[in-house]
Amino acid sequence: MSENKGICYLVGAGPGDPGLITLRGKECIELADVIIYDNLANDEFLSWAKPEAELIFAGKTAKCHALRQAEINELLVQKTGEGKVVTRLKGGDPLIFGRGGEEGAVLYDAGHEFEFVPGISSAIAGPAYAGIPLTHRKYCSQVSIFTGHESPNKEESSIDYRQIVKAPGTKIMLMGVARLPYIMEMIIEEGGDPDMPVALVRQATTGQHKTVTGTVSTIAGIVEEAEFKAPAVCIIGGVVECREKLNWFERRPLFGKRVVVTRTQKQAGKLSGELRKLGADVLEMPTIRVSQSEGDDARQFARCVAEVHTYEWVIFTSPNAVEYFFRAFDLIREDARAIGGARIAAVGPGTAAKLKEYRMATDLMPKEHVAEGLLAAFKEEAGSIENTTMLWVRAKETRDVLSKALDEQGVILDEAIAYQTVSETEDPTGAVKRFQEEGADIITFTSASTVEGFLDMGLSIPDETLIASIGPITSKALEESNYEPDAEAKSHDIPGLVAAVQQLVSEDAFDGDFEDDSLV
Repeated sequence: MSENKGICYLVGAGPGDPGLITLRGKECIELADVIIYDNLANDEFLSWAKPEAELIFAGKTAKCHALRQAEINELLVQKTGEGKVVTRLKGGDPLIFGRGGEEGAVLYDAGHEFEFVPGISSAIAGPAYAGIPLTHRKYCSQVSIFTGHESPNKEESSIDYRQIVKAPGTKIMLMGVARLPYIMEMIIEEGGDPDMPVALVRQATTGQHKTVTGTVSTIAGIVEEAEFKAPAVCIIGGVVECREKLNWFERRPLFGKRVVVTRTQKQAGKLSGELRKLGADVLEMPTIRVSQSEGDDARQFARCVAEVHTYEWVIFTSPNAVEYFFRAFDLIREDARAIGGARIAAVGPGTAAKLKEYRMATDLMPKEHVAEGLLAAFKEEAGSIENTTMLWVRAKETRDVLSKALDEQGVILDEAIAYQTVSETEDPTGAVKRFQEEGADIITFTSASTVEGFLDMGLSIPDETLIASIGPITSKALEESNYEPDAEAKSHDIPGLVAAVQQLVSEDAFDGDFEDDSLV
C-alpha cells in the first residue's frame, strides 16, 4: 500500500429511507473530503457532509450515466491518491450488484487503502416494507437473489433460468423491470408455476414507495398497465401471500401523500422526520437561509453577549437565537458562570429544549407561544416590570410587537440581533424542480419568511395543492399573498403543524412541543 493518508470508503447507503443507513456509513460521510454518490443515495445524506467537502454526482440509470464505471474508477483512484478521505456512496449494499468489488480491486491495484461499509440492500428492505418476509416456516427456508439486467449487446442471456426455477424458496430479482415480460416467460418455459405469487416494490422505503402484485403469468401485464417504473425489486414465491396481514408501511396515515417542507435546509429535519414517520413523500424545498448578523448588528450583538450578566432577564424567541447566542458566548467567555444571575425566558418549548442542550433552564415560558403571550407571562410572573433590565436575542426580521409592548411597560430593553433570514436563491435539494414538474398534495409553511422566500423564488401554489400553516402570523402572510391556508396548527409548533397536515388527510391529530422561529 502507498504511504499517503488517503482512504476510500465504499459505503452502502441503504435503500432510501435515511434511517436505514448504518452509523458507520454516516460517520464516513461526515469524515469525507470527497463524496462520490449515486442517484439511489438519499440526498439528505449529503447534508451530513463537511461544508468544504467536494460533492461529485456519479449517478447511473438504465439510459443515462453521469459518469461511466471506468470514469468512476479513475476518479476514486485520483482523489484517494491525492491523500483525501473519499466516500463512495452507493445505493443499497456495495457488494450486491453494486460493483463495489470492482471498485475495491481498482483501488488495491493502485496501492490505495479502502474499506467496505455494508448497507441494507433493497433485496431485503423492499420486501420488508411491503410486508413480505423472505423466509417463513410455512413457505420456505431458502432465498435466491439474481439480476434481471444484462447488457443489451448480448445475443443470448447468461442467466440460467432453469436453475433459478429449480432452486427452492423465495426468488428475489433486482434490476429487471424493463425485461419483466421476457423473464416471466422464461420462468414459465423452464417449468415455473404460472400461478406463483409475484410482487414488485419500487422506490422501496421512501415516500414514493409503491407495490403491485400478481402471479408469474399476470405480473408483466399488471406492471405495464400501472406504468410501473424502475428501480424496483421483484419477489417471487408464496411469501407474497403474507402481505395481506404484514403490510405495515403502506397503512401509515400520510402514505402516498407528497408534502413540501419549506424550512431552511438545516432545520427541515424535525418536520421532515415526523412527516416521513407517517409515510409522507417529503420534498425538502428550503425557501430561506439563516446566517449570522453582520456589520453594526453583529458588533452590537457581541457587546450584548459580553455584558449578558448585567441583565435581569434574557429573552429568547427562537431556537436559532439560542444557538447563535451561545456560539458567540463560548467565543467571548471561557466560564459558563459568566452569564451571571440573569433569568431566562423562552417563547415556547422548542426554544426551551434548545436552551436545555446548553444546560440552561427556562424560568419563564408563556402558555401561548407568540410575542403577545410572553408579555402576558411577564405580567403574571412579576406584576410590574417597570425598570426591569432585559436583553432580547432575536432575528433581524422579527416583528416589533414585543419591543413596543415592553417599552410601554417601562422595561429597559436592549435588542441583540443574532441572525438574519434571507430568501433562498438556489435549489440545493432539487426539490424545486420536482415540485414544478410533479406538484404536491400539501405544502407547509413554518413562518412568514418561508412564505416570502417561496414567492421570491417565483413559485406559485397550484389550486389542487393544500396549504398548512404553523400559526396566525404565517397565515396572515399567506392571505396577504392571496393564498388561503387550508389548515392552521392549533399549537404553533412543529408537531402542531404535523397534526394539521394529518387533519387534512384524516381526522387524527396529536400535540407537540417545538415552535418555529418567526412567530414572535
